[in-house]
Amino acid sequence: MFEGLREKLKGVRKKLDTSLEAAADTQAALPQQVPGQQNESVPSPAPGESSSDLSLASRVKVFLTERELVVTEKDVRDALSDLEMVLLESDVALPVTDEIIGNIRSGLTGKHRKIGVSIDQLVEETLRNAILEVLGNGFDLAGFIRNHERPVRILFVGVNGTGKTTTVAKIGAHLKKQGFSVVIGAGDTFRAGAIEQIDVHAERLGIKIIQHQQGADPSAVLFDTVQYATAHKMDVVLADTAGRFHNKSNLMNQLDKIRRVMKPDLIVYVDEAVAGNDAVVRADEFNRTVGADAIVLTKVDMDPRGGAAISVAHTIGKPLMFLGTGQGYDDIVPFQPELVVNWIFGGES
Repeated sequence: MFEGLREKLKGVRKKLDTSLEAAADTQAALPQQVPGQQNESVPSPAPGESSSDLSLASRVKVFLTERELVVTEKDVRDALSDLEMVLLESDVALPVTDEIIGNIRSGLTGKHRKIGVSIDQLVEETLRNAILEVLGNGFDLAGFIRNHERPVRILFVGVNGTGKTTTVAKIGAHLKKQGFSVVIGAGDTFRAGAIEQIDVHAERLGIKIIQHQQGADPSAVLFDTVQYATAHKMDVVLADTAGRFHNKSNLMNQLDKIRRVMKPDLIVYVDEAVAGNDAVVRADEFNRTVGADAIVLTKVDMDPRGGAAISVAHTIGKPLMFLGTGQGYDDIVPFQPELVVNWIFGGES
């Protein structure tokens, strides 16, 4: 995951490293005035060693252990320009790109005195922190359920073909492993085969499902699901719905009715990471039209760019809840910003 972005970031990191090392090399040649002492520049060479034998790494180390490295806007301008193009080409939304660039600029420019930290470490730490700032903190679904009146009613919404029904099944499996009792409401009565699809998932997972015939009123299906969960003292209702676009008035009116009848505790918007900026735009439009409390991104494993995963939560101001990473029921990961940053920088998942 994030292979394309990871490779492009390597070039930016190298350029930042080179720029900062050049700045440190230049400053190392300048005398430093230490109160009460004579001026000095670089460490004195050892007996039999000339000043030219001192490596660039040795000179850089002076600034990160003994002296301050002063980084100017000019030192990082070209590298940040390259980074801006890398992020935009990776489908990171423009406002998010601007914030990341701003975070890096403020994190690198100025004075640095990091004991035992290399230039490369300084650059990576700054890049990581800049991306972490825009990712948000995620949404702890299990914690929400534990602290909420039961049954917790979760309504899943989104556009067509993004893997919403499969996501409902995956989250059902995840919650069941967490010890919660789950019932699924087959509220997609519009799409041919949707009821059969969710029924197959529920049977495989051993999860109770409430369903009516195709073409039935989805509000009635989900009302019955909530009634069943309440009567049987179950923990969670997962309500599947038909995919729809925000500008389809008849389907949006239907969704308004579902909300009035079901009274969801959470509305979860589902979209696919491979849609890139389209997913970000759709999430924003859907949130403004319908409202959303959290987001699930599917097919993250198929998206080498990663822009949607970085952008969507920050753009609409709603947290990411899960990332879909494959076809199996276990291929869903609770969103953790540190995990995504590790993926981006090639760390362990």
